[in-house]
Amino acid sequence: MTNVTIVWIVVGAIAGAALLWLAILAATRATRLDRLNVRVDLAYEALVAALERRAVVARAIASTAPDGEGARDLAAAATDAEAAPRQEREAAENRLSVALAGVADTDRPPVLVAELADAQTRVTMARRFYNDAVRDARALGGRRMVRWLRLGGHSRLPEYFEITERVSGSR
Repeated sequence: MTNVTIVWIVVGAIAGAALLWLAILAATRATRLDRLNVRVDLAYEALVAALERRAVVARAIASTAPDGEGARDLAAAATDAEAAPRQEREAAENRLSVALAGVADTDRPPVLVAELADAQTRVTMARRFYNDAVRDARALGGRRMVRWLRLGGHSRLPEYFEITERVSGSR
């Protein structure tokens, strides 16, 4: 063997090792991105469950409140929030928060006040978990290797879910 042949063998081995390392790194990033997307989906399902529970409690408060426009608005806002498609969910939940603030605390039975506080806490926690998962998925999805090699496919990065959780009452 000549020296030129040995050099080409060494260069080929180094290039092969580099390609193997790149393939392993890409597979690791793709697996991590997939797991983060699953985490985002599960966190969104938990968020929707917490939001639906808050809507049920809001409807119960509306049914026990004295007849008035505030109670009707609260019931309508709760129904609209549950029926809203994913793109419009934030706005519908914000309208529900405003409607909840429109019904005075004195109009609410103590049991429902405690249920609403618990539901609000669960919404806050679920929203934080969801937004944390979105942050992690967006951070990895925005990396150069992930974008260049299209490890995330053609899917869009997940969006944050921002709502007003508590609006102070106007009464």
